[in-house]
Amino acid sequence: MPEIVLSEVVDLLNEKYLKFNNLDFIAPDPICIPHRYSKKQDIEISGFFAAILAWGQRKTIINKCTELLEKMDNAPYEFVKNANSNEIKRLETFVHRTFNFIDLMYFFEFFKAHYTKYASLESAFLIKGNKDDNLKMNLIHFKEYFFSLEDSPKRTQKHISSPASNSACKRINMYLRWMVRSDNKGVDFGIWNSILPSQLIIPCDIHVENIARKLKLTTRPKADWKMAEEITNTLRILDPEDPTKYDFALFGMGIEKYFGT
Repeated sequence: MPEIVLSEVVDLLNEKYLKFNNLDFIAPDPICIPHRYSKKQDIEISGFFAAILAWGQRKTIINKCTELLEKMDNAPYEFVKNANSNEIKRLETFVHRTFNFIDLMYFFEFFKAHYTKYASLESAFLIKGNKDDNLKMNLIHFKEYFFSLEDSPKRTQKHISSPASNSACKRINMYLRWMVRSDNKGVDFGIWNSILPSQLIIPCDIHVENIARKLKLTTRPKADWKMAEEITNTLRILDPEDPTKYDFALFGMGIEKYFGT
């Protein structure tokens, strides 16, 4: 395929963004999980699990999240606040890859402690007085805060990424896109407003990574925080206010094997 010049890249990304950012995107994607709810806290909690468990095939991820939420009576906010020991016992057999009951119990402990003090999970990602346009420090702060409870299990820390270790933080960035972005297409929720869409970082999964390389949006050798920043900074040239809208384009092109692989 001939080398794509910048103007062609812009046209292509805008075309694919419009193609994939619509309600048809929801059903086969993990974002369908929080779309089952209308209460803000239910959206936050179910969406968080859907993002953190987003390993492997999308169908498997959706099935495992569905299993988990059914064990929580499809009322995640009520469950994390008030579940008794018998209700908790239902979850003992839940596992998805390396995520197991120990990890799940700590997630519940964190959610219960956080929602006792705050009405929304958004506050967990905020740093008082921080004016930085980049969310790097927010994500570092979030992991530190998430594991600030006494006796947090060391094994569970691998499930929450941080730029401090140069991770691309794909799952957390995807979750933030879901919660923060707002448009008239109905896919992302836009229920948080203290973080701006312009601050978001692209969720750098294998599809985004591969297509970004094909389009020469990155020169980085592997998916890490610097790659996520580099791709996002390039996309900000196209749309400074909403660069991660092009996640739909890059991910969708990967799924449809636009370049043949």
